[in-house]
Amino acid sequence: MSDLHTAPIAVVGGTGPQGRGLAYRLARAGHPVVLGSRDADRAAGAAAALRALPGVTAPVDGAANRDAVLRAAVVLLAVPYQGHAELVGSLADVLAGRLIVSCVNPLGFDKGGPYGLPVVAGSAAEEAAHLVPTATVVGAFHHLAAPLLLDPEADLSHEDVLVCGDDAQAKARVLALAAQVTEGRAVDAGRLRLAAQLEPLTAVLISVNKRYRTRSGVALTGLAPAVKEEVA
Repeated sequence: MSDLHTAPIAVVGGTGPQGRGLAYRLARAGHPVVLGSRDADRAAGAAAALRALPGVTAPVDGAANRDAVLRAAVVLLAVPYQGHAELVGSLADVLAGRLIVSCVNPLGFDKGGPYGLPVVAGSAAEEAAHLVPTATVVGAFHHLAAPLLLDPEADLSHEDVLVCGDDAQAKARVLALAAQVTEGRAVDAGRLRLAAQLEPLTAVLISVNKRYRTRSGVALTGLAPAVKEEVA
């Protein structure tokens, strides 16, 4: 398996808005990134577009999902919940032993607006942990707006990234990555089971955004200001 500290970070779902946005911010922070997609050519095109954006200081490549994961030690899952179990299951053999960062939000939409979908495992993050039991799963990045992630001029330092997980070392690494993505504050939100509360909160933000025509995020009161962290 690729070394945790030198290998690219794979973004499965890297051609979607959230995946591309996170990949862009990671590459701006100096992390090599490989975008994963069902279509390798589409991934390569998305990677070329990201390389052309301002501030990118690290390599950005594209590959089929399986090849992207094989090149990485840290894998971001940034895919729609529909088809999540099938996709993760199909990649379980190559995801084994890796650090998985789940950004997946199980959401539904009807005439009443967005809402959180029930998940038998509790959350998408816990579902991934069940499907790949030898991987270490951390939940993060659920509440960052994709258009802002992709906007070179957008300042995200006022937003908090809530991170949950059961492995202290893995969570510390993701907290440091999150702080680099926003150049702001990353917050240890507790155990992985709390992804069941964090994921559907995105529906609330979408509803607020529609009502007030904005791109809202999450910022907690009562915490110390952000401190720059190095990735362990």
